[in-house]
Amino acid sequence: MAFAAPLLLLAYGVLRWMDGLDGHRDKQGAAWIVGHLAFFGSMVLFAMIAVALFRRTRMGRRIAAVAAAVSVFGVACFLWVIVGDLSASFRDRWPLPGPLEITGPLLFVLGMSVLLSLQVAAGRVPVWSPILFFLGYLAISVNLDLLPLAALVILAATVPLGRPGTGSRRVTPAVSRLH
Repeated sequence: MAFAAPLLLLAYGVLRWMDGLDGHRDKQGAAWIVGHLAFFGSMVLFAMIAVALFRRTRMGRRIAAVAAAVSVFGVACFLWVIVGDLSASFRDRWPLPGPLEITGPLLFVLGMSVLLSLQVAAGRVPVWSPILFFLGYLAISVNLDLLPLAALVILAATVPLGRPGTGSRRVTPAVSRLH
């Protein structure tokens, strides 16, 4: 999941870029549809990552539970928009309320950043992991054309999660090593 989620996001970014080469986006074209399906899959995997990070958290369980719930809620907002992009009838019948269009993605990013930060505190991922994750999504919010680059930054952030033994490894947190 740690590799597949950002790689699907990268596929979406590349397909989105290819779709816009002629100056407009073809909302019925193959690049649009396949790209959005890749984006949908990416977001489902990110929700699964959020739940997995919650499950592996030992210290700060309550914070992790809230962060995971917030992340999954944010993913649900993303999925709602993606389905609306793929189906005009869905979007017209059930539009995502305006405030959720802004807060949903923000909640996802903040929740994942907290979950990754808890993994830093537990000594399971490097300190740059949550920072890169946040910066990747910040780049997307600045300009959607930065999606391919942002996906690579997010991949760099999640790679440590995919290392063998990361989920079960018990590393003494840096804070407790000081005592």
